[in-house]
Amino acid sequence: MDAPERRALTVSELNARIHELLEASFSELWVEGEISNCRPYPSGHTYLSLKDEKSQVRAVLFKGAAARVRFRFQDGLKVLVRARATTYEPRGELQLVISAAEPLEKGALQLALEQLKARLAAEGLLDESRKRPLPEFPRRIGVVTSGAGAAVRDILHVLERRWPGLEIRVWPVRVQGEGAAEEIAAAVRAFGALAPDTDVLLVGRGGGSIEDLWAFNEEPVARALAESPIPTISCVGHETDWTIADLVADVRAPTPSAAAELAVPEKGAVQARVAELSAAMSADLRALIETLGRRLSYAARHPLLQDPRRLWEQRAQRVDELSARLPAALRGALERLELRLRVSAGRLDAISPLKVLGRGYAIATLRGRVLTKAAQARNGDILNVRLAEGELECEVVK
Repeated sequence: MDAPERRALTVSELNARIHELLEASFSELWVEGEISNCRPYPSGHTYLSLKDEKSQVRAVLFKGAAARVRFRFQDGLKVLVRARATTYEPRGELQLVISAAEPLEKGALQLALEQLKARLAAEGLLDESRKRPLPEFPRRIGVVTSGAGAAVRDILHVLERRWPGLEIRVWPVRVQGEGAAEEIAAAVRAFGALAPDTDVLLVGRGGGSIEDLWAFNEEPVARALAESPIPTISCVGHETDWTIADLVADVRAPTPSAAAELAVPEKGAVQARVAELSAAMSADLRALIETLGRRLSYAARHPLLQDPRRLWEQRAQRVDELSARLPAALRGALERLELRLRVSAGRLDAISPLKVLGRGYAIATLRGRVLTKAAQARNGDILNVRLAEGELECEVVK
């Protein structure tokens, strides 16, 4: 009996059959595990492993599915994923293709919020030092919000009441739902590019659930606010609502109406203050003029101004007096100098060598050198002897 013919599979055929079997058997399943070896790629895909205490399996989150996952995958995060089991045929490796994910320890939105806040804080975008002051008297106000919501009506009403005639520029956007964050970010950037003369930019919406407000917790909005060349006010929700936009904007307002009040002063109050200052300035000016007038009147009554000759009469008299005293002062000075000279001459004469010679002393010199000892001269030396009157030449005889 002939042996049955053996049919060998190629590696590619084997991998293809396993791939088809897994795709048919595990079209969707839920897997719980801890993320490790997480590697996001520039393409938007993220490759990772899911592991427990004993095993691990490779997995991939493709870009399309990643857009529906609120938080970012990172090593050590425990997650529950919805996936299909398949293989990567070129290597015959088992892998999970993830379509949805939930964090096991925190809610997805809360985790996403914490992750984004940590990233922005690390870049310094939440620092108070980078926040800019609002202009005191803006002329042009920009508003980024829904064109049909109550928020825009509240903002317009408050702005028009506080400063009638203000130029208001509204850029309507979606404020919730898919693509809302991108619209808000684009509007903020458009104001900076197309209307850079806008003085203040209000960005926000009315209150709602965390899901309703979520567009203002997304990274595109946060970065657009941080990069805006126009000072920004974030006004999202009610007083107790806080979003990432509130942390990044230059100023946070608890409501859209409060943002409008922060943006512009009340015109009537400003006008009243200007009138008050104007009246005070007028009163101060009148008081100053009155003071100067009194000083001028006093000066006009002063004797010197009534008869200006008095200014030089006494000075002329003083000049004459000093001129008369000058010759006597000079004579006294000369006499004092002569006395000093006589005293000095007497002192010099008293110590003069000639005075000593007059008392019978003589000075003997040898070749111009004064002798003080007999031993300084030798037999036959010719000495010059200076007397009080005249000189002698003497030969030394020893």
